[in-house]
Amino acid sequence: MKKGIIRPLVICIFSNNNSILVAEGYDTVKNEYYYRPIGGGIEYGELSSDALIREIHEEIEEEIVDLKYLGTIENIFTYNDDVGHEIVIVYDAKFVDNLIYKADSLEGKEDDGTIFTLWWKPITEFQNGKLKLVPKGLLELIQ
Repeated sequence: MKKGIIRPLVICIFSNNNSILVAEGYDTVKNEYYYRPIGGGIEYGELSSDALIREIHEEIEEEIVDLKYLGTIENIFTYNDDVGHEIVIVYDAKFVDNLIYKADSLEGKEDDGTIFTLWWKPITEFQNGKLKLVPKGLLELIQ
C-alpha cells in the first residue's frame, strides 16, 4: 500500500457449492481477521481481464475461463493504521482444472515470495457476520 496513491486492482469470485475462494488477512492494529478474493494490481496499459488472468497464473499457477464482469468498488479503508484507496474491479470466473474445486485449500505465492493459503469459505459465514469479507460492498455486489 503506497500513501497518496489510488491503486487499481482486479479480484475474482470463484464459487464452489455456496462457498467462495478467499485468502485470510490480519490487521494487527484492529486485532481483526478479514478475507479477500484472489487477484492483484492492474498494470499501466493492461486490461483488467488480462490482469486477472496474469495474476491468477502468477499467484497459483492456474488457468481461468468464462470471465464475467460483476462490478467496480471504490474502496477507502484503514489497514494497520494506514489509509488506503483502491478501485477494485470484480469478476466471476471458472478454473480450467476442476480438481481445484475438490481441494479444501490452495497455496499461492505473492510477488515478493510470501506464501499464502486460499480457503473455500461458505458465503453464509460472511452474510451472518461470522467472517469479514473485503473490500466493503463486495458481499452486496455478489449476492
